Amino acid sequence: MDTHKVGSDTTVLADSLEIPGIGHIPVNAYVLTAKEPVVVDTGLSLSDRDFLATLSTVVDPSDIRWIWLTHPDRDHTGGIFDLLVAAPEARVVTTFLGAGIMTTERALPMDRVYFLNPGQSLDVGDRSLHAFRPPLYDSPATVGFYDDRTRICFTSDCFGGPMPSAELAESGHASDLKPEELRVAQLLWASVDSPWVHLVDREKYHATVEPLREMAPEIVLSTHLPPAVRLTDTMIDTVRTAPDADPFVGPDQAALEAMLKAFEPGGIPTAT
Repeated sequence: MDTHKVGSDTTVLADSLEIPGIGHIPVNAYVLTAKEPVVVDTGLSLSDRDFLATLSTVVDPSDIRWIWLTHPDRDHTGGIFDLLVAAPEARVVTTFLGAGIMTTERALPMDRVYFLNPGQSLDVGDRSLHAFRPPLYDSPATVGFYDDRTRICFTSDCFGGPMPSAELAESGHASDLKPEELRVAQLLWASVDSPWVHLVDREKYHATVEPLREMAPEIVLSTHLPPAVRLTDTMIDTVRTAPDADPFVGPDQAALEAMLKAFEPGGIPTAT
């Protein structure tokens, strides 16, 4: 994992996963060093990741007061239970649905949970974090937020996009891609992660996008995109067109068998 600052008091804890045929998907968590420090998501649920060790290079876990779980998918919850032990004063910000989904594997301690719905705000001592539902998401428990002090917007999976390399996914910025490359990557991710977007009423969907433009964040931080600085309007214009993008169709069994055959000794990939 790589760590680097973005803005005045936010640190990216950057990781990535390679998805064959798609690219390197960033998997970011964040530390917001507010008066009451906030950790946003807790990394991948993989045995070779030590989220807590990486986090400890940025902030003393005992100082953390809030763990904002943008939603309870496994790429957001990897270090949450270790962190709850190391941060005894921290509470998990989630929704009723988020806490319920977590119980299907391991329940959160309910005395450590803080329910917050879109439209509500959380006071973290020196600023308010304003919760909202991003226009694109893959979980009904998704809640992002806008930091009114730094003008940073945390959007969970929304605005994600695969990168051409792990280095760019973990250490780069969204602006490292050419505008058309970024647009294509974000529309691909929208089709992969939010396939329902191709079925929506366009007018109603566009109404969920425009509040982001009204927020006018200077920096957008997605779980699945390197930090995006001063790209908000461009990215909003892109996700507005997501309903009209080509739906994603994954490999079928024949393609899987061809890939497996290519991994055999002497196997040669063939064009399909």
